[in-house]
Amino acid sequence: MRRFFTFILFGLLILAFMFKAEAHDEYWKQRTSLFEVLPIGTEDIVFLGNSITDGGEFHELLERPDVKNRGIRSDVIEGVRERLDQVTRWHPSKIFLLIGINDISHGQTVESLSDKYEELVKEIREQSPDTRLYIQSVMPINNSFNRYKALKGRENIIPLLNNELKEIAEKNGAVYINLWPALEDSKGRLKKEFTFDGLHLNGKGYKAWMSIISKYID
Repeated sequence: MRRFFTFILFGLLILAFMFKAEAHDEYWKQRTSLFEVLPIGTEDIVFLGNSITDGGEFHELLERPDVKNRGIRSDVIEGVRERLDQVTRWHPSKIFLLIGINDISHGQTVESLSDKYEELVKEIREQSPDTRLYIQSVMPINNSFNRYKALKGRENIIPLLNNELKEIAEKNGAVYINLWPALEDSKGRLKKEFTFDGLHLNGKGYKAWMSIISKYID
């Protein structure tokens, strides 16, 4: 019987290893391979996150050549943790973190997301203690576009998670930035004029986002 359970455990470990090895698509691997060879200066400012960050030309939007983009589409909290050293080993001046919407779409609870997020924040603090860390709220979404089925009915999770992020920031010496005032409509959804699909930002959306961020840059 002991051999049987040992065999089952060994099989599960192999499956877990295989799943982790295949957890990232080619785009994630291409981006991380690029980030591995691109340096970051100690005075640089880094935007770290998923596709919403990935799509931003922040050095142009902010007119700052010292701003670096380290976003990868479809990334999740654990994905950022896996590649965190590519940012923290350079000890940049500031990190603007935006992550969590993809985790919400995967059906995780607020408690689970909060725990993972705080682990990420603590690692940033440990690996680069002098970097100023800015935790951005997960942005509002607009499901009237009917594009992202996995986010249907999960709109209420976002503000609950944001409440947790604010507390995490306070406990870990980070600055919490509420992005909603610049992005939400009267119903608490992402404004239609800021998006083409209800999740990602268009040009006007990025400008609205930067209207909140710009005061933290200088």
